[in-house]
Amino acid sequence: MPNIKSAKKRVRSNARKADINTLVRSSMKTSIKNCEKAVVSGNKEEAANKLNIALQRVDKACTSGLIHKNKAARLKSRLTKSVNKMN
Repeated sequence: MPNIKSAKKRVRSNARKADINTLVRSSMKTSIKNCEKAVVSGNKEEAANKLNIALQRVDKACTSGLIHKNKAARLKSRLTKSVNKMN
């Protein structure tokens, strides 16, 4: 446990940021999985809606620095390609 006041504050702020990062990352992963499930089920409208949500969540994770921009581009490309491939 830190003794210095600024170190104590850093522990508190790091805990808050870790909670927010966990929330953003898990919501991104969940939205990606939901989009993939919609693609597998074959419902094109639902897949398109889930795709929009997933792309927003991936962008949010990228802008907050949770994932690298190339990973974000790769995820978005794969999801978009899978939705566009549907008949």
